[in-house]
Amino acid sequence: MFLTTRPAVLFAVVSPRLLSLRPVDIAIIVLYFATVLGIGLYLKRQTRTGDDFFLAGREMTAWIAGLSFLSANLGSLELMGWAAASYQYGILAAHWYWIGAIPAMLFLALVMMPFYYISKTHSVPGYLKLRFGEPARALSAVSFGLMTVLMSGINMYSMALVMKVVLGWDINFSIWVSSLTVAVYVALGGLRSAIFNEVLQFMLIWLGALLIPVLGLIEAGGWHAMSQRIAQNFPGRDYTHLWRTLGSFSDNPMGIHWTGIVLGLGFVISFGYWTTDFLVVQRVLTAKDLRAAKMAPVIGAGFKMMVPFIVILPGLLALAVLPFPLTGEAAALASGGHSYNEVLPLMLARYCGPGLLGLGITALIAGFMSGMAGNVSAFATVWTYDIYRALMRPNARDEHYVSMGRWCTVLGVLVSIATAYLVMHFLSIMDYVQALFSFFIAPLFGTVILGMLWKRATPAGGFWGLLAGTVSSIGMWIWVQLDPAALRYVALSPYAKDMAENMYRALWSWIVCVLVTVAVSLATRPKAEAELHGLVYGLTVIPNKPGLRLYQRPWFWAAIVGAAFLLLNVIFW
Repeated sequence: MFLTTRPAVLFAVVSPRLLSLRPVDIAIIVLYFATVLGIGLYLKRQTRTGDDFFLAGREMTAWIAGLSFLSANLGSLELMGWAAASYQYGILAAHWYWIGAIPAMLFLALVMMPFYYISKTHSVPGYLKLRFGEPARALSAVSFGLMTVLMSGINMYSMALVMKVVLGWDINFSIWVSSLTVAVYVALGGLRSAIFNEVLQFMLIWLGALLIPVLGLIEAGGWHAMSQRIAQNFPGRDYTHLWRTLGSFSDNPMGIHWTGIVLGLGFVISFGYWTTDFLVVQRVLTAKDLRAAKMAPVIGAGFKMMVPFIVILPGLLALAVLPFPLTGEAAALASGGHSYNEVLPLMLARYCGPGLLGLGITALIAGFMSGMAGNVSAFATVWTYDIYRALMRPNARDEHYVSMGRWCTVLGVLVSIATAYLVMHFLSIMDYVQALFSFFIAPLFGTVILGMLWKRATPAGGFWGLLAGTVSSIGMWIWVQLDPAALRYVALSPYAKDMAENMYRALWSWIVCVLVTVAVSLATRPKAEAELHGLVYGLTVIPNKPGLRLYQRPWFWAAIVGAAFLLLNVIFW
């Protein structure tokens, strides 16, 4: 049993370097790097204006925008982070793909996308400027810029970790090679280059990452046999059911109640991320027309439901087949063992030989670079349009802003390198990421949704609500760090793990944001209705494309995706 494995046995089983690359593996990786750089060089000729660089000319089809929309989120956050989380928390991690993604993606498509697209904004902070004014835009732009560079460091750290564990490469070498490659191709082709590379990376990720679940299920003997092995290794703990253990805080590995999953994740964090995080929304804004912009998140949602097969299942397989236990990052560094974050590279080393190893490593590199490029391109847009142009140089020529975007891309990569080492202070990658979401995304969702649905929300209410929500979330995190006993108040249970705390903290910060926004709005003067056309429901005419057949309508496909989502929750109840 894992829990009784002695450290001496662990050190005997695990070596510092798991595998070596053969020439065929190296050739596959080199070909990939050459391809992404070639795409950047080719698209530089088509990137002349600000719309070209920051919004890919607004000419992407629904499929290109939809796959890019999903691929921007399919970086190390998905590949390594959720593999680690599924080892810690079991199939509960799949909630972040189903209830934690699908309803919000469909809501973005059918409800919020028309406002983003009709307003012709370059960013979510740009929408806040139109709706609430410059102070709200500046606050959201600064907080979003901070979040993107912090999250970009995850991708660099993750890639370096894979190279260190699997191949024994120096961690600094891995960070610099991947980050400079991203800096070059995003700086050359802007968002257009990032999108085309993300679609390529999406294909590579599926091609390479499928190796582990397929070969792992064969070894384990199928889903049922894998579940039995996990139950034998961890008696008394249920790692393979989505909902049946959520009636009590103490009955599941995460220490969370269903209210935290449904309200904290399924509503606040999920809707906040998928509808207001400019990293993903930016991809949909590149669509060629409003119908394509609506269809892109629906297409992304359809593929999103299948992603747990390549990111959650490896963590569950590791619970069943690995002969040694994994621990948090700090404990692993102290003991010389392996951490939760190393689940995916350990499984890759277990199943992939020459050729397959090169394909698997290339898939991971593609995922890391996709996530990094998404953060860097979003940071460049928000910095250039919502901070630099708005606050420093508002009347420069368009060419100047394109140049600033290119230099900002390089700067963003350099700053992100410095943040990569912050990840080591958290138990796992996903604990780090969800903490950031609770700080910045949860209150931002409260501000945006009130702005779109309530015409009485005022500029003062939008600013102070966003500020109060952000400060309260960071304050709750500091409170628990200084006094662990505060966990029973923030997460409603002393049994809560870091992930559960993040869910409830996000919920409280959203409630604070909404309450402050409503209170301040009722005490201050709203904008005239004439200023809110195209920004608020009830005051905006949503154009509909006539003559569409049933199967061409976004709501039809959204209904099919929604039905599949409900079916999956029943099957894995």
